[in-house]
Amino acid sequence: TLKTFLFAAMLAITYPSVGASTPSNPPIENPEVYATRLKSRLDEIKAMDVKKLSREEKKALRGEVRMIKKELKVISGGVYLSVGALLLIILLIILLA
Repeated sequence: TLKTFLFAAMLAITYPSVGASTPSNPPIENPEVYATRLKSRLDEIKAMDVKKLSREEKKALRGEVRMIKKELKVISGGVYLSVGALLLIILLIILLA
């Protein structure tokens, strides 16, 4: 019964930390089309000659690249586990094995 209790406690604790965050302003269009547009913009930025840009323009481009990569991660979805949840799962596996 202790194993069952620990397993139930693990699920109760880790469940809120699992999931993907939703974008703050979801795109109106199809997510696949939006992801394709973002990837093409990243390709455009990579093809640019950055040496000719000013410091402010380079900084703006870096910010845009970071934002695009974050949005692509959100679109792709996935499961995210916190470090505490991961440690708890490993500990329970060791204890229950």
